[in-house]
Amino acid sequence: MAWADRVKKAPTELRSEFERRNEGKLPADWKKAIAAARAEFTASGKEMATRSASGAVLDHLAAAVPELLGGSADLTPSNNTKAKGMIEIKPGEYNGTYMHYGVREHGMAAAMNGIALHGGLIPYGGTFLCFSDYCRPSIRLASLMQIRTIFIMTHDSIGLGEDGPTHQPVEQLAALRAVPHLAVYRPGDPVETAECWESILDTPRQAALLALSRQPMPLLRREAGNENKSAKGGYVLQEAEGGERKLTILSTGSELHLAVQARDILQKQGIPTAVVSMPCSLLFEQQDTGYKKAILGTTRARVAVEAAVELGWERYIGLEGRFVGMHSFGASGKIADVYKKFDINAEAVVRAAHETLAEVATL
Repeated sequence: MAWADRVKKAPTELRSEFERRNEGKLPADWKKAIAAARAEFTASGKEMATRSASGAVLDHLAAAVPELLGGSADLTPSNNTKAKGMIEIKPGEYNGTYMHYGVREHGMAAAMNGIALHGGLIPYGGTFLCFSDYCRPSIRLASLMQIRTIFIMTHDSIGLGEDGPTHQPVEQLAALRAVPHLAVYRPGDPVETAECWESILDTPRQAALLALSRQPMPLLRREAGNENKSAKGGYVLQEAEGGERKLTILSTGSELHLAVQARDILQKQGIPTAVVSMPCSLLFEQQDTGYKKAILGTTRARVAVEAAVELGWERYIGLEGRFVGMHSFGASGKIADVYKKFDINAEAVVRAAHETLAEVATL
């Protein structure tokens, strides 16, 4: 074939790079980009929306992994999907690394699947999580084919603000987590966001979806080192203190810091409480039984908090557990007002904790 002859005649360095990309092998030092992003997050200590954290990670990854092909369905500034230095693809100019797909989520997702199947490039594209419904056929096919198509879904909860209930995802997380082989990541702070990106790129035969927040959240992970705790899907963010664990609070994303706040209150009340972060339940389910039991703890008093429907959390909280989250569609209003309306806050988690503790005490 003509293209194969051109490859043979290409300079050794160019030919090696071409073959590396087509074989799906990442550059040798690509994880240094993840480490650099993590170092920036921990050094600044600033609150940051996970969509912004993802954009910061991409700024490092774009240079380290040149086969990344970014894009968005007309929401580039909101999705934070265009990394620094990325060149836009235009009619007649195809040497770029960023695609403006337009308002066509279904077409974008289908095109990314084709690119992933072709090989040589790693496609990712963004839109709002609520609009994952338009992408769903191609998300399902990517999962079925087990190809590394990466879906960036921002504005992942009622916390998107004044756009109202039509744009606020409620059931989407549960629906997407039900898709076999689809790794749905919902990081709870900037460090977890970097870890999720690392896990995604480390798994070439798996479709992935990142659910990212519009609103800022505090940095919860401040430890040194580059251990990827999110790679196991769930881990103990804060262990119980002052005795044997009496309560476990599970959470993801923008509600993870509410779990931490609730734990502080419960610890002061003399209730040893652990917080479990669950950025990807699919990966957690792939761990051995011993690991899962160690993370969830032996106590049957458990609370899950997530600004979405409960479906799926029953697996972890059981019959005696409690869920703090959504039981209806969202509402129009400012972020703080909407969370208050639906009673998703640290105080609600504390009330739910006392309810499950009382229930367990009767057993």
